[in-house]
Amino acid sequence: MKIIRGIGFLFLIVSALAVRVAGQTVQPAFPLPDAAQLRWQNYEQTMFIHYNPTTWTNREYDDLSLPLSRMNPDKLSTDQWCRVAKSWGAKLIVFVAKHTGGFCWWQTKTTDYGVSHIPWMNGKGDVLKMLSESCKKYGLDLGVYIYPGDEKWGAGIGSGGKTSDPAKQEAYNGVFRRQLTEVLSLYGPIREVWFDGSCSIDVSDIIKKYASDAVVFQGPQATIRWVGNESGVAPYPNWYTLKSADLKTGISTALHSDPNGDAYAPVEIDLPLLANGGHKWFWAPDTDKWILTPQQLIDVYYRTVGRGAVMLLNSTPDTTGLIPESHVKAYKGLGEEIQRRFGNSIKTTSGKGSELTLDLGGPTMVNHAVIQEDLAFGQRIRKYVIEGFENGKWIKLSEGSSVGQKRIDPFESKTITQMRIRINESAGEPVVRAFTAFNIEGYKLTSGVADASRNTVTIGSWTAGTFGDEWTEFNLDLTPYIHYIGQYVLNFEMISYDWLKDWGLEFKDWRVEMYGKDLPQAIEKVKDGWAFRLTRSQQTDKPDDFPTVFKVMIRSKPGKTMGNISLKRVEYR
Repeated sequence: MKIIRGIGFLFLIVSALAVRVAGQTVQPAFPLPDAAQLRWQNYEQTMFIHYNPTTWTNREYDDLSLPLSRMNPDKLSTDQWCRVAKSWGAKLIVFVAKHTGGFCWWQTKTTDYGVSHIPWMNGKGDVLKMLSESCKKYGLDLGVYIYPGDEKWGAGIGSGGKTSDPAKQEAYNGVFRRQLTEVLSLYGPIREVWFDGSCSIDVSDIIKKYASDAVVFQGPQATIRWVGNESGVAPYPNWYTLKSADLKTGISTALHSDPNGDAYAPVEIDLPLLANGGHKWFWAPDTDKWILTPQQLIDVYYRTVGRGAVMLLNSTPDTTGLIPESHVKAYKGLGEEIQRRFGNSIKTTSGKGSELTLDLGGPTMVNHAVIQEDLAFGQRIRKYVIEGFENGKWIKLSEGSSVGQKRIDPFESKTITQMRIRINESAGEPVVRAFTAFNIEGYKLTSGVADASRNTVTIGSWTAGTFGDEWTEFNLDLTPYIHYIGQYVLNFEMISYDWLKDWGLEFKDWRVEMYGKDLPQAIEKVKDGWAFRLTRSQQTDKPDDFPTVFKVMIRSKPGKTMGNISLKRVEYR
């Protein structure tokens, strides 16, 4: 389904310049979110709905081959769609009202390729109107995906609305402007506008008039960014700001995030439910085997919402117009697991300043902390440590960098009497909306490492500027993480990339130091990937007796990348 991301100039929202009172700077200058961005980030969980003629053809984009007489979703229920969204905690639905082929799900006279020309409801149906009413009924906000192009006009996939025949461009511009005006003015309020692959047609006046209170994905008026992948992974750290100069290139994704940037535009993480061994945005027969497992879904939650991003999980009604029961079960299970884990806290606090402490009222088992910044003041926290008071002294439980809307920090279960956060670096005075302790029943670390629900830890990251075109030596100390005999996979996980160029990392001369020397037999590169398998075969009294260090030479292709580096213990069950 996904086309080219990231083309467009991002609308700039910048706070006032630093002011001085009595000779002292009281507020640094950095960008702040507007009201629409704040609302959108508070959603945390949102749901895509992909529905199109491709649902009937087992394709991912529309080649106009389906006779419209076959489209009769006689059980279609937008109420059911909304109930599914509510079941897993989504607060907004982004509906694909028009995809690349040009089929329109609302009543419009701009085309004969739409809902008014199918048998369903004798051509009188209007799915966008029905969904708008259902969203209001169930307390959900509504967003629309409206593709700027149209196959019938020669402005197909990846066009952004640019016609292959320049003589048709002016006429098509008028068609699309009318379509966008209809969608935004008749079915609102619209809280998110999706221009997949950007929008080359000037619609700035329409956005300003009808969608000034919405976030915009892609296009010249964009206020949010694509993360750069469809795998359900946000970068960590996850910074909401970037440089204006990068925005002006028209290809900004998470790759261009910069904590010192002067523009505010957080990233959105879109992914299909059908992504377990496949990757489909539209329903097709015999694809239940691709539904993400409960473990994979909660892992996505930790790696998106838990890293301060907005999670946009897709749903795909079948040819009857209903979301299949197998999918409904998966969403419901995710919602129940999120509630089980985070529905009841031990204690929470809030406030300003570089240190906050929770008095737990006596010895208490804790294995998660959740931190939230008050984003009305911007994303300020740059580095922090979480500690617990155990046996008369403070011990480190976890540490991190970015926080933003929400940071979920899992750690090894500890019985402590107090928990505190110390913010070591920040841009301006930290403003913590909530600092909360949780104990999740059944949560267990088997190898002393933690990330989300998996036996995995994120131990590093790289940015677009980390590696150049010259070979650079890169060392990574794994001593704190490799505690047991066994095999481990060290993975360089790409989060975002410069798709206009030949992109990627190259590796050579990889080795691992163990037991005081390099052991070539203890490391191998995973074929056709950016991962390495490490084998620890000898136990020592303490892991720190002999450091374990990964060493490699790395260089970057012209197209830059960014990503996280994770370590996972291989387990056999």
